[in-house]
Amino acid sequence: MNYLEDYYNHYDEDGRLLSRHGQVEYLTTMKYIHECLSGLSAPTILEVGAGTGRYCVTLARQGYRITAVELIAHNLDLLKAKLDGTEPLTALQGNAMDLSFLPDHAFDLTMLLGPMYHLYTRENKHKALAEAVRVTKRGGYILVAYCMNEPTVIQYVFGMNHLHEVMDLHMLTPDWHCVSEPKDLFEMVRTEEIASPDAEFPVKRIKLVATDGATNYKREYIDAMDDDTFAKWMDYHFTICERQDLIGASHHTLDILQKI
Repeated sequence: MNYLEDYYNHYDEDGRLLSRHGQVEYLTTMKYIHECLSGLSAPTILEVGAGTGRYCVTLARQGYRITAVELIAHNLDLLKAKLDGTEPLTALQGNAMDLSFLPDHAFDLTMLLGPMYHLYTRENKHKALAEAVRVTKRGGYILVAYCMNEPTVIQYVFGMNHLHEVMDLHMLTPDWHCVSEPKDLFEMVRTEEIASPDAEFPVKRIKLVATDGATNYKREYIDAMDDDTFAKWMDYHFTICERQDLIGASHHTLDILQKI
């Protein structure tokens, strides 16, 4: 069974990012995308694992030239349905671990905002990162998103009362690291695991950012906020999202790398 394809054939990813709590991750990611693009004249962008196009379609409508690669045919169909033909966006089906149809040193910005969620071995993660580095220009940026371990333990294992279930299924190591395989859909990491592959490629880390921080712990409160209060929450979030003492507690992180 293709667990990933079955999941995304029925999951509303756009709806998640359009919710108020989902907007925190989206707005934060867009903030750092634009930081990487600032000062560049006519930059070229690659999004690998583009999903239904929440990021790439928005950027294309802002005038950026985008190549979007997506593994799941259903997602790719939804992405293409959003286009009216005027956007400078090319959408292709492909796998993050094999971008051989794309040339070396071609893009100013390469984004992997989803693939690392679904790669379960060190070897496969390295393949995806190696391909992203290969197709990025020297001096260009690579943005890589991850799902973090500790929020899953806190919210899912304890908060949603799944402790005995996951222990019976041997889904936790003695040091409380989540153990995932394809049927579990998502791979959880810790900050030290993000740092390890970064050190093996010709890149330097610019920032590691908590893209949603404390938001998902209090999503019902975030969703109920009025506009003024939510604006204050975003101000608070942007103030603390680069604090390294808080990174591991965020549900999602964004590793910002520069190719050297």
